[in-house]
Formats: sequence, structure tokens, C-alpha cells
Amino acid sequence: MISVGLHTYNTHQKQNTPDQITVGSQGSDYEVWQHIAQSPEAKKMNLKITVKQIADGVQLNNATAENNVNVNAFQSYSYLQAYNKENTKHKLAALGTTYLEPLGIYSDKYDSVKDIPAGATIAIANNPANTSRGLLLLQDAGLITLKKDFGSLGNTKDITANPRGLKFKEIDDTTGPRVLNSVDAALISNTVALDGKLNVLHDSLYHEKINQSTKQNINILATAKGNQHKKSYQKLVKLYHEPAIQKYVEKQYQGTKKEVEKPLSYLK
Repeated sequence: MISVGLHTYNTHQKQNTPDQITVGSQGSDYEVWQHIAQSPEAKKMNLKITVKQIADGVQLNNATAENNVNVNAFQSYSYLQAYNKENTKHKLAALGTTYLEPLGIYSDKYDSVKDIPAGATIAIANNPANTSRGLLLLQDAGLITLKKDFGSLGNTKDITANPRGLKFKEIDDTTGPRVLNSVDAALISNTVALDGKLNVLHDSLYHEKINQSTKQNINILATAKGNQHKKSYQKLVKLYHEPAIQKYVEKQYQGTKKEVEKPLSYLK
């Protein structure tokens, strides 16, 4: 009777042990996941989340690919694709969608895209995914034209028309707000903009809209390829979209993290 009781107790204890997951993130996403980790919703899903901050995106993806981080939350689907093309032996896989943060064109010198003069210098991210995303935004704003087969690894060499003779200065994309005073305009991701006290909906000259053309810029949760079917990791996707979590995100980030709850097939 005693041994059976102990067995039953141990089995019950094992079944109720929380799933432990390390989530890697950066910037405002790090703050979001710190909140999520401490939330009643995480406890209800029997998840014990540890949040680790790694400021460099490539390093964070490397840590995830090497299983030093279980899941990461910081990147767009196009960023993941670019990473996988350059790291064919240690690929990542998407778990699910989270939100779209519009990329914006910012300037301390001009109030409108129309005011950006001939020969102006535009700061653009020096990583492939955000370089191509920035160029697509400049095209959408009517500043340049890109070749028709422009892809996720496209760069300034793919510009077919540049009527204002814009010049491009490649920067570490985390430094966007700090270089605004030394360039005419800068392309800044929303996570970085928020860190620099900028709101893309109010402070940018022009920003991405949520539509089919920006679907690959939707942010995702990612894990090492082969781990994407783990039930505990899949729980994180559901957890992110819990109404109470979304209420916090909406209030905390002034509506700049637009929730996107779509199947992964939507991104392809």
C-alpha cells in the first residue's frame, strides 16, 4: 500500500511539474516576455519560463540553433529565412506568428518624405533581412524603384531607379535613433524605435501597412529545426495570444505591436 501510494504521489508530482522553457529575446520583446513569464496565464498553462536577453540577433539565433535557448522572440519571418540561408547546417523553424511591428522612415531634419532632398543620405540596416525590408519600404514611399524579382536577400545593387540620387549608409540596426542627427533619414525597426522613445505611428515620416506585401515581416516565435512540434513550445504561441497578455501589450506599446494570429502557411 505504501509503495503504491508513493508511486501514485510521484506520478502525480511528475505530471504537474511545469514545463521549463528558456526564451531568448531583446529590446521591448524582452520586456514583453518578462511580463508573460510572471503572468497568471503562464502558470495556468503549467509553464515555467526563464527569459534571457541577447542583444545581437545573429548571436541569439545561434544560441537557439545550439539549444542554449529553447525559443526566441524577436525576429520577423524574413529575418529567419535570411538566417537559414546563411546557416544551412543549423537552421531554425518558426513556431507561430505573434505581431507585425511597422518599419518606419524617420528624420530629425524633415517632416515629410516629399521633403527629403536630392543626394540625401539614408541610414539602412546592415543585415540582409532588414536591408531588403528597408528598400521595399523606400520603394513603397515612392523614393526608389527595385528590380521586379527583388527578394528577401536583396540589396542596394537591386535598385533600378533612384531619381533623387539617394546615398545609403549601412548601420547596425540597433543604432538607428542615435544616428538620426548625422543623416537625412533612417530606416528604424519598431523595437529599436521604442527603445529610442519613438512611436512609429506618430513619429515616422512613413511606415509599413499591414497587408499582403508585408506578411513576411510578421514576427514569429522560433526554435531549432526539429523542435517545432514540441507541445510545450507550441503552448508559447497560444500563451502570447491570450487576451490578458494582448491587453498588456496594447497598452504598454501604444498599439505599435499589431497582433497577428495566423497559421504559418499564411507567411509562405
